[in-house]
Amino acid sequence: MSAPRVLMEFLRLAADYLSRCGSPSARLDAELLLGHVLGMDRVSLYVNHDRPLEPAEVDAYRRVLRERCRGAPIAYITGKKEFMRVTLKVTPAVLIPRPETELLVEATIQRLRAASGPLLVTDVGTGSGAIAIGLALALPEARVLATDISPAALAVARENVTAHGLDGRVELLEGDLLAPVADAVRTGRIGPLDAVVSNPPYIPARDWESLPRSVRDYEPRLALDGGPDGLDVYRRLIPQAAPLLRPGGLLALEIGHDQEAGLRELLAQDGRWDNVQVQKDYAGHPRVVLATRKA
Repeated sequence: MSAPRVLMEFLRLAADYLSRCGSPSARLDAELLLGHVLGMDRVSLYVNHDRPLEPAEVDAYRRVLRERCRGAPIAYITGKKEFMRVTLKVTPAVLIPRPETELLVEATIQRLRAASGPLLVTDVGTGSGAIAIGLALALPEARVLATDISPAALAVARENVTAHGLDGRVELLEGDLLAPVADAVRTGRIGPLDAVVSNPPYIPARDWESLPRSVRDYEPRLALDGGPDGLDVYRRLIPQAAPLLRPGGLLALEIGHDQEAGLRELLAQDGRWDNVQVQKDYAGHPRVVLATRKA
């Protein structure tokens, strides 16, 4: 690819290159990557459409374009992702936050806003800290305990928590699912939880090889693989959550598009849940399951 003289010509050629690589959003990818290299937002790229590129900028742009052509997600190349109107750091140690998970956070906020007084919420499998941060920013009365089994993920979450001024309200705990908070609740060191929120791994293992390359080859399998039918983590999390929640406390879970029946069955089998509701995503698929702990 020869170096064009001005920004817009380079952007056009980059989009053509990414399209030939199979990118489904080649123009947008080209804009985001050039904005990353030049320190500009997308509007500024068009305002400066006739700006020449320096040789070092051309080289840097070529490097990130090659990464994207190999399948690397944009968020890992730029090191950031927007979620709930804030910017989060992301690395290959954490799952890239999705718009579907914003629906989970929004549904939880809607339920908890009516509560009076302090709230104690646990985000299970926090990854980048996206859910915990979204909840803490929207619910000033909430204290959030965010757990993850991955030390590398917690290191990323810690940077994000600090960057958004939430060190005093979001506590990061290393461990499997609810294990890091269970003893504290059972012994009374902290009160019962008002909500347990989680976007657990839910992709069936049998579907792994059919995932897009940008997911399969780059994102952490630990955060995605839900076992043979995708429900392994739910089978463990649902019975763990029940004794830690106050009566009427909320369980909010993201699910795969075809897992509503399976989740309803697991909740019914456990027997400690009522008011089960399911919310759909932008494509009309079941995506968020809400249930309350029986009195």
